[in-house]
Order: sequence, then C-alpha cells, then structure tokens
Amino acid sequence: MSAFDPDSAGTGEGLFGLVPPAHPAVLVIAVPWEATASYGRGTSRAPAAIEAASQQVDLHDLEYGPIWKAGIGWAPVAGDIAGWNHEASAKALPVIQAGGVGEDAALKRAAARVDELARKRDDVVHAAATAAFDAGQIPVVLGGDHSSPLGLIRASADRHPNLGILHIDAHADLRVAYMGFESSHASIMHCALHSSPIQRLVGVGYRDVGRSELEAIEASGGRCKPFFDPDIGHRLMRGGNWADIVDEIIDELPESVHISFDIDGLDPSLCPHTGTPVPGGLRYREAMFLLRTLADRRQVVSFDLCEVSPGGSDEWDANVGARMLYKLAGCALFSQVRQ
Repeated sequence: MSAFDPDSAGTGEGLFGLVPPAHPAVLVIAVPWEATASYGRGTSRAPAAIEAASQQVDLHDLEYGPIWKAGIGWAPVAGDIAGWNHEASAKALPVIQAGGVGEDAALKRAAARVDELARKRDDVVHAAATAAFDAGQIPVVLGGDHSSPLGLIRASADRHPNLGILHIDAHADLRVAYMGFESSHASIMHCALHSSPIQRLVGVGYRDVGRSELEAIEASGGRCKPFFDPDIGHRLMRGGNWADIVDEIIDELPESVHISFDIDGLDPSLCPHTGTPVPGGLRYREAMFLLRTLADRRQVVSFDLCEVSPGGSDEWDANVGARMLYKLAGCALFSQVRQ
C-alpha cells in the first residue's frame, strides 16, 4: 500500500479524501436536519455535499499547516436522524405553509411531534459528542439547519462549565419559539442559554433581529454580547480597524469556546443558497482573521457549521462549506496546542 500523498487529487471516500486514523482528533457528527426551515430548504443535503466538495481542498493550510495529519473523520451516531428529519419535515410543512400553529389544534400537535423528534436528535448528538470528549477528541456538528447542534452545545457545556459561545450569524436565534416550533433554527441560542450553563454568548454579524430578541439581549444582564453588523460596518467606514474589533470580540469570551458558525454570517456571495440569506456579513478574510486570532488567544473545545445549502451543479455553497469546515478544524486544533 503506497503512502498517502496530501498533494494528490482527492479520489477516495471520506472527508477531504482522507482515510482517518482509528482515533481522529476531530470527530464530525453529521446532522442532516432541516425540518423547521421556514424559507429556503436544502440544508439536510449539506453533510454529503460538503464531503464531496472537500475532495478538492488542498490539505496543507497556509495558516494552520497540515491539518489533515491530526485526522478528521465521521462519528458513529445511533438512531436515525435522517429518518426523523423526513418525518419531522412532513409534519412541519403544513405549519410553515400556514405561517405558524395559530389556534389550530392539529397544527399544534404537528409542531409538538416535530419538537419531540428534535429532542431525540439532540439526545443522540449529545451522546456522540460526550463519547468524543471522553476519548479526547474535538466533537463537531455538521448540519443541517441551525437547530442541529443543540445536543453538542449541551455536551460541551457539561464538560466545560464556563463555556462561551462565539456565534457567527446573520440572526440572533434567540426566539423562544418560531411558528410554534420550540426546536426551530431561529431558537437555537435561546435553547442553549436556557438548558446549559453558558457563561457568555458573543454574537458577530447579527443584522436581521426581532424586537423580542433585542429585549432578550437587554434582559440577559451582559450574558449576551452582540457585535451587530451595522455597528461593525459604521466603525469600519469611519476608519476603524477590524483587528481592534476582533480583539474586543475575543475579550468578551471566556477561555473555553464553542464556535457556532451559521454560514449566513458570511456575505451571501459566499453562500447564495443558504436558507435565509441577508445582505451584509463577514467577508471571507475577515472571518479567517477572527478564527486565527481566536485560536491564538482562547481554546476552541467544539464547533458546529450549519445552514450550508447545496445549490445545484456549481457546488459553490458546498465548496465554501468544505473550506470553512477545514479552517474551523485548523482553528480548534491550533488553539489546543498554543503556547
């Protein structure tokens, strides 16, 4: 058997064309889930599409070096997340078409079933992430919509009691429920904050935020610290420095950090098919600088990448998603060994 050549074309199966070692440092939990997606759909196809696109990513990263040597592999997951998503999506569709449950008893029952299936999903993800932590690995969720990583965030908070979340997103995701779904992609951070001892939620890129979410931020007593996209833009247009803003962002985070990366936190030219695109957002280089500075100053103990929606034959969204996955893995690994 010939030695692996990281410069060769990726023709094998598996993430980035790698045959992972028996004990990969980064363990990716696929969560093909989009039941409550309320606008564009397609995120349940992201794990498979990102795996395919990852074959053409050059493996020696200019910032983090040979990330691949640590090993990146898929986690075994109990249960049937894809099957639960299929049932939940069918139950959720009439609710979404009606604009919410309203006072309709049948729609309320349907939403309750969706939430029940989401809790089953969360339990198996929590178990897989806990097993990864026990084995000394970095657990990752690759969604799926942004409700996908709740089980991972809970497991990470169990292991790291003073956990902070760096939340890169166009949306605050702090709604108590959306359209009647408590497990909605629009409620992930509300669920995380109210079910886990999260020390601090630091949001970057928020630019589509509801009144109730602003009220939740105000009522958090500083537990939620947003860096709103318009404020970032105004500072930069007046001669401000992105490096200074990044330092402020990281100063708000505790030592142990979970990165929750919704792809729509980026400029939508990088993710045109994501479910709820919003003008504005981070440019690729800005996001890379934020991650690298975070890796220099904090320990990234887990992360998720969500809301990538493959958009046809050009595979642009999956291409960007694969590169983001590799960069996030590099960020986490680099943060673990920093001096």
